[in-house]
Amino acid sequence: MFGKTNPTLAERDVFQALKGVKDPDLGRDLVDLGMIKDVRISDGTVALTVNLTTPACPLKAQIERDVRTALQNRLPGEWKLNITMGAEVRGKGITETGDIPGIKNVIAVGSGKGGVGKSTMAAAIAFGLRSYGASVGLMDADVYGPSIPHLVGASGRPMARGERIQPIETNGLKLMSMGFLLEPDRAVIMRGPMLHGIMQQFLRQVDWGQLDYLVIDLPPGTGDVPLTLAQTLPLTGAVVVCTPQEVALLDVTRAIMMFRQLRVPVLGMVENMAFFDVLAYLKDRGGPEAHKMVDSKAFFDVPGDERVYVFGRGGARRKAEEMGVPFLGEVPLNLYLRETGDEGKMEHALLPGSPSRPYLLGVVEQLAAQISIQNIKTPKMPKLEILN
Repeated sequence: MFGKTNPTLAERDVFQALKGVKDPDLGRDLVDLGMIKDVRISDGTVALTVNLTTPACPLKAQIERDVRTALQNRLPGEWKLNITMGAEVRGKGITETGDIPGIKNVIAVGSGKGGVGKSTMAAAIAFGLRSYGASVGLMDADVYGPSIPHLVGASGRPMARGERIQPIETNGLKLMSMGFLLEPDRAVIMRGPMLHGIMQQFLRQVDWGQLDYLVIDLPPGTGDVPLTLAQTLPLTGAVVVCTPQEVALLDVTRAIMMFRQLRVPVLGMVENMAFFDVLAYLKDRGGPEAHKMVDSKAFFDVPGDERVYVFGRGGARRKAEEMGVPFLGEVPLNLYLRETGDEGKMEHALLPGSPSRPYLLGVVEQLAAQISIQNIKTPKMPKLEILN
């Protein structure tokens, strides 16, 4: 048995062995960050939990390997290691004026112009975070063109319980949208002050409960709604969605500059409609002959031609580098993604087997990492201790 030959080990020895093991995204020591929990030593076994800052951590496997290697190399004797990878989403660690009690992170999803798939990305981000086990709300702040209810297949009218509005819930998401309050064909006609009042109702009077993330789908452009949100709510940060062509990149530059002027951290940029994968389309929608051509690789003469860059190539990545903004990833043009939104089944785009799944989850993981990085940058308020 291991326990008969191993030297006596204490919890502090385990922490000491893990000193210097860092979260690669945060660049900070796991021990200093308080991520090592529930250390137990018995019968030749060392068991512990690594509590990551988000369940969508893109480097979970690497962190587990680093912890295991450090323990194997630095602990005296031979120990069986039982490492559990957990997660506890963190907020910014300080309380600010305007915070919504119970909500750890508020993420705005915006764009410089319409037609780039911003609402689709907002819904995909919310479902993606939820798929990792986080508690998530999705607020549709596009008052003039609310599309979130249709994308996620939600209907009904929010009810009041006391003085609190109960959000609509579907597929694990809590939702609020002007679309729940209007007749389907009715136009919204209102000025800025009325918009401000609606945003405050959606934020302050809705019973969001305890959320790890509240994702807000902004209207396109740089108008009243993002200004209202930035002035009244301490946002964790903003995600900007664009397409690769130059005319879209001009507008996304303005959106980034707006967030910076409003002192809202830009968490990253997503390039939507990045390319069209012809081979994937043929295999998904073509008949037997198309399948044969795809499998034989005979359809294209030049390797790499299977991707068609309809709107140009890599424009958002270059713009992100130019402006010092994290690039969260690219999402290709995909019929399945469009169809799931049209059918009100956006969550299906993230299920196993969906051609959009790896791209969308890649964006979600990178975003979750950037949120954690942003929160670690924010200094925590000192605790006041009263001595007897």
